[in-house]
Amino acid sequence: MLQARRIVVKVGSSSLTTASGGLDADRVDALVDVLAKTRTRNEGAPNTEIVLVSSGAIAAGLAPLGLDSRPRDLARQQAAASVGQGLLVARYTASFARYGLRVGQVLLTAEDASRRAHYRNAYRTLEQLLVMGAVPVVNENDTVATAEIKFGDNDRLAAIVAHLVRADLLVLLSDVDGLYDGDPSKPGSNRIVEVRGPEDLAGIEIGSAGKAGVGTGGMVTKVDAARIATGAGIPVILTAARHAADALAGRETGTLFHRTGRRSADRLLWLEHASAPRGAVRLDAGAVRAVVERRTSLLAAGVTGVEGEFAAGDPVDLLDENGNIVARGLVNFDVRELPRLLGRSTRELARELGPAYEREVVHRDDLVVLPSALGTA
Repeated sequence: MLQARRIVVKVGSSSLTTASGGLDADRVDALVDVLAKTRTRNEGAPNTEIVLVSSGAIAAGLAPLGLDSRPRDLARQQAAASVGQGLLVARYTASFARYGLRVGQVLLTAEDASRRAHYRNAYRTLEQLLVMGAVPVVNENDTVATAEIKFGDNDRLAAIVAHLVRADLLVLLSDVDGLYDGDPSKPGSNRIVEVRGPEDLAGIEIGSAGKAGVGTGGMVTKVDAARIATGAGIPVILTAARHAADALAGRETGTLFHRTGRRSADRLLWLEHASAPRGAVRLDAGAVRAVVERRTSLLAAGVTGVEGEFAAGDPVDLLDENGNIVARGLVNFDVRELPRLLGRSTRELARELGPAYEREVVHRDDLVVLPSALGTA
């Protein structure tokens, strides 16, 4: 049985709404029943803390606006989200009030996860809501999202939030009761009970969006979210919303993804999964080996070129000689400073330009090697 004091629960649109749009009050209440009872299930023990990452704003706004399906254009998606978000939070507020619980709405955008100051502010807000006994309800702020309306149907957002709040468990609720080794609607497909690492998924064809048609994600985004969370030391349960009580009670249900890594520093997970690179730095072959294989800092001697517009402290991609991204890090120099440093040793730079130029271009403590680079290193 998984022992978890702080749990992030993500629920998809299809588990909260009807296929034609509009909230299903009975489904919302059934979910809230489980979440509220989970908070106080151990009499005399500290409450289990729940953070709810909820999709459903756009879907909830369809029917009230007379839309019979999810619109494709951004403007109408944002309009539906604007109407639906208020309805969604009002429904949660009323439902949790049956148990004397308050909810706190937290709307995030990709930019909030891409900027470290915003990322830290989000942590402080969520932490304070939990300390004060409220249930945070997190959603992407679809009303102002532009090119990217989604993190990945909130699955990726849920994984990042789980790390952000130092959760003990991430539960992904869907309209499918786990990960299958084939199409779950076809005979002969079997549910995968446990995933201990990438090798357990070899040869598995992972499906796309669910059958309800009101969400944007699918099994691909859920497996990706599980990879992010388990790599940061957080186990994940993927199951159907109707099995939420079993998942939260630690009973076998759905698919359990075991942790594959240890909890990393916030800035490293932020760098790998939530940062928006402001530019790129090109490396020679020797620098690529040093960064990827030996995990050393990047020095100016190994840099062959720069791209984009970035300032000191911004995240940048590190590229190999073929333009492949091998790592990401926080750069210590402005894009206008770097060209005169390329290919030169730190000793030479310190002698000519002063001790301030003896520092690394990217320090190893502010650098993450990306998984795609490890297979070719």
